Amino acid sequence: MVKKITKNLTRAFLCITFPDEVIKEIARIQEILSDIKFTGKLTELENLHLTLKFLGEIEDGKIEEIKNRLSKLKFDAFEAKLLNMGTFCNRSMPRIVWVKIGGAGIFELQKQVDDILGDLFKKEERFMSHMTIARVKHVSDSRNFKNYIKNMALREVRFNVSSLVFMKSELGRTGPRYTEMYKVSL
Repeated sequence: MVKKITKNLTRAFLCITFPDEVIKEIARIQEILSDIKFTGKLTELENLHLTLKFLGEIEDGKIEEIKNRLSKLKFDAFEAKLLNMGTFCNRSMPRIVWVKIGGAGIFELQKQVDDILGDLFKKEERFMSHMTIARVKHVSDSRNFKNYIKNMALREVRFNVSSLVFMKSELGRTGPRYTEMYKVSL
């Protein structure tokens, strides 16, 4: 009888986390959103982030290799800002409410991450610099909902990005729980 060897897997991603001034603005926007009639879930404030690269389920043996490669990133801190809001839709039904994050440094950092991990993970095909602030299950008037989101008054909050976080994601009944595994200061 051959014993099957199972590998331990960790769901992980690389991201930028946000300072308090960004979190406060998103909390304000989410409060307005909660008054709109839709079925869904607001992203917990402690879970807000900008995913630069989703790694998926990775073998635990790769974690140290990823940390080692990330430690070799050579990147200066940069300024970013909240830009505008929108939705991702499935068959014209909104599913995700997002806030776009601006800053040329984000795209340069994402490309560098893709390059440094290129032989371990597939490169991003269409990276969009955004944070998910709500997941929508149902809305009765999708056109008005999308227009309302698109026209919401988002304050332009500028902030410094000075680190990249290697995050573990554990999915549970109440939602995901994120744990920092490694942080690279830029």
